[in-house]
Amino acid sequence: MEIKVIPVALADIEPLRSIFLHESNFQFIYNKCHLYDWADTYLCQVNGQKAGYAAIWGQSRREDRDAVFEFYMLPPFRALANLMFPELQTVSGATFIECQSNDTLLAAMLYEYGHSIQAEAILFEEHYTTHLHLPGVVFRRKLVTEPNIYNAGGYILELDGEEVADGGLMLNYNLPYADIYMNVKEGFRQKGLGSLMVQELKKEAYLMGRVPAARCNIKNQASKATLQKAGLKPCGFILKGALH
Repeated sequence: MEIKVIPVALADIEPLRSIFLHESNFQFIYNKCHLYDWADTYLCQVNGQKAGYAAIWGQSRREDRDAVFEFYMLPPFRALANLMFPELQTVSGATFIECQSNDTLLAAMLYEYGHSIQAEAILFEEHYTTHLHLPGVVFRRKLVTEPNIYNAGGYILELDGEEVADGGLMLNYNLPYADIYMNVKEGFRQKGLGSLMVQELKKEAYLMGRVPAARCNIKNQASKATLQKAGLKPCGFILKGALH
């Protein structure tokens, strides 16, 4: 049996990525690495057949190519993952892994071949619809003079005519997901404004034909509580580790 990993263009592995994203059925935060040409891609072959693919980017510097962030094997070849992954390390020279814990195959490779593993962020997915309301608070979007296809920003909360929070939706993740971001001004925090903003941004995401999602630093308890109050729930973690 011949196991082989070869560098290829993104277009060569796009059909395999489509299967990976369909099978995964979650927001894949590293999708932007391909959009912005931050990654190198590899085709995995078994006896000359397309068996899977991998992608590498720079853990600390985008110009480096030292961290595996995608590794996918088609179901008929998945049992060979433990033969393919070491070959990927050899060919690519990767010394790190970054992955989502809900990406079960790459997470398994992280725990088998990695060390010094740490969780960096919590991932959130939609759970239920909330009906939060704060008297006197208005949600609206400012006039957008220069639309950005990857960033739907300019949403604000106003209290008595004063802007007290802002936020938006990042659209550079895999379809149909949109990633919520927001900020509440100092002096107005811990009043429920953050959760109200997230609730309203969830609605905006659906109106765009997107599914809302979010993430926060694993140590940010305030953001975690805000997202959960707005009807999101933890669905995974961003994990990082070094390779043996």
